[in-house]
Amino acid sequence: MNGSKSNTFYNEFDTETLGYRREDYRTEFEKDRDRIIHSSAFRRLQAKTQVFLSGEYDFYRTRLTHSIEVSQIGRSICSHLLRSGQPLSDTFFIDPALVEAACLAHDIGHPPFGHAGERTLNDLMKAKGGFEGNAQTLRILAETFYSDQGMKPTRALVDAVLKYKMLWKGSKKEKHFVYDEQAEILDWVFRDSNYLGESDFTEDKNEFRSIECQIMDWADDTAYSINDVADGVKAGFISAKRIRDWASERELDDFGQATVDQLADAISANIERFLSIKIGQFIQACSLVPASNFLNDRTNRYAFDLEIDEFSKRQSELYKAIALELVFRAPQVVQLEAKGDFMLQRLFEKMHENYSRDKPEHLIPSSVHDAIASKQSDEEKARLLCDYIAGMTDHHATRIYRRFFDPNFGSLADLV
Repeated sequence: MNGSKSNTFYNEFDTETLGYRREDYRTEFEKDRDRIIHSSAFRRLQAKTQVFLSGEYDFYRTRLTHSIEVSQIGRSICSHLLRSGQPLSDTFFIDPALVEAACLAHDIGHPPFGHAGERTLNDLMKAKGGFEGNAQTLRILAETFYSDQGMKPTRALVDAVLKYKMLWKGSKKEKHFVYDEQAEILDWVFRDSNYLGESDFTEDKNEFRSIECQIMDWADDTAYSINDVADGVKAGFISAKRIRDWASERELDDFGQATVDQLADAISANIERFLSIKIGQFIQACSLVPASNFLNDRTNRYAFDLEIDEFSKRQSELYKAIALELVFRAPQVVQLEAKGDFMLQRLFEKMHENYSRDKPEHLIPSSVHDAIASKQSDEEKARLLCDYIAGMTDHHATRIYRRFFDPNFGSLADLV
């Protein structure tokens, strides 16, 4: 395992890659992490919406800063679990580079304009296989990274970003699925396991997750439940009065009321320090418990579940509810989401109409144009077009929209 032989937590099943990779001084999981950090897909997150449109103010979080924060929390959870002792030890531990890679990668499939953009693309692709940010992340890692080869990730990394395992055609929900054509990747992840016939997989496919995926998910919950509140305070959407007013309109129990009072007091004192302490508490809320399932004999990644104490889980849910009600549903934010939805719809419809012709106009970069034009089915053309639009930053999507539809914008010198 390239320098990590002392860690017996992982075996060759975990480190097998989706394609050949050269040996060098790094472990396979370090290669996973490094390839993500140095990718254009990761860099584009600096100009994609987290809570507020990127560029709105310099100090608000973008998808990039959020992903970096998630990765730090993920590594800290690994350190905390190791220091907690049994069953982990210096020769049997959850690899922090693997968890870091999953955390850094978890949002690279998200389109411009945040969750509103994700909903828009899913609506546009409803008859063509759907769109889902997590499924798009998997598509980038396994297929489109390095143009059209994928990054040849390890099995453990692919599984660590696979929050959802329901295929689009089998999902009754509007989200939380992978694309039907990704069934082959699922087969590879669970090689020779007959996972579709296993009861503990089929009961709820989206809840069957490796330990690294569970850590990534809690690190993500920790980062956005706490930091979305922090950004909301800085932006003026959340104040001590607004939180108390919000609480007075709901029937909170004693725990909920105490949590709201504590947060309101912190806003009046030192909110940054308070929320930083909360992150530490949420990290220390983690522990490992044994798990029993059909993969126990194949990998330790499914031998344990991450247990979070109820106190921290309830606080996280309450923070998310506050951010949702006071920030994400604020008229100013909803208006910007509606604008992003409008722009993405018009862009997709304009390009889709063009590339449905026998001889389409050359509207986009040659590599993408040629790839779309070479496809025969409308579903294949739409998927590649969706890839192109989903990969745009907020600024890129706005600039292309204006070039198409604003007669006073653009010049021949502009880059596509």
